[in-house]
Amino acid sequence: MTNVVLPLALMLALAPTASVVEGPIERVELAQVTIHQRIIIRIPRVLGGHPVQQSMPTRAIRWAEKRGPKCIAAELLEGAVITGADSVDLIIADGTRLRAELEDRCPALDFYSGLYLKQTSDGLICADRDSIRSRSGSVCKIDGFKRLEAKR
Repeated sequence: MTNVVLPLALMLALAPTASVVEGPIERVELAQVTIHQRIIIRIPRVLGGHPVQQSMPTRAIRWAEKRGPKCIAAELLEGAVITGADSVDLIIADGTRLRAELEDRCPALDFYSGLYLKQTSDGLICADRDSIRSRSGSVCKIDGFKRLEAKR
């Protein structure tokens, strides 16, 4: 037994409709559609540090914190090392490390590999403005940056 509803629906959809416009058009409606683009940068989690540091002896490196910049260029980031629930070490293309101190504890960062940063129009990641996002969806605001130097 064939389905009668489908051919009837097609006939009604294809049938010409009669519409008569009488008199002048009194009202015109305009619509505008705005499309926003959102770019998210994924920063991979680095387990062994920068390749230059991997060739060093395997003893633990102790870091001294120095005053850091207010903002860094997002294009220079190579990776991240999660150092605690309230900080993430960002590895820059030239091998330097910056510690992003987070405003609050962000324990969800440690459960997943990698983290996200939302792309900004100026291409910078700034303290007291931007946030690090874990892959689980939690948002951790960046409080400040510290430049890290290996203690001797």
